[in-house]
Amino acid sequence: MKLVHVPYKGAAPALNDLIGGRLQLSFDNIPPALPHIRAGRLRALAVTSAERQADLPDLPTIAEAGLPGFDVSAWFGLLVPAATPADAVRRLESETAKVLAMPAVRERLTQLGFQVDGRGAEGYRAFIRAEAERWTPVIRSLGIKAD
Repeated sequence: MKLVHVPYKGAAPALNDLIGGRLQLSFDNIPPALPHIRAGRLRALAVTSAERQADLPDLPTIAEAGLPGFDVSAWFGLLVPAATPADAVRRLESETAKVLAMPAVRERLTQLGFQVDGRGAEGYRAFIRAEAERWTPVIRSLGIKAD
């Protein structure tokens, strides 16, 4: 499949063009697309993660749809400057964990299409390292540059 990358300034204009028929397909994060999928304005074909999403349990993964091993997910996290004192980092991590453990917060984030993963600062640091190791060779081999 040959695709043309169109650099939109955010999900909203891309989704507007997709819904309006000016785009044939789009890869997007679930949260901005989910209301349109639920309303029937968009048809989701597959998720790019290794597992199905809890909020779209009937939607297959790309691996299930015919591309074994495909696993690419967007992720969001809380970061602070490297020089932030360790006690401040621990407090922020602790307070964030408390908020993310609140049933109402978890429920709302799930409704919006997010999957909460409270891996903590060390776990998140390891995850970021692993993602950098995974994608650096791809970026270098393709000569990708940030514009």
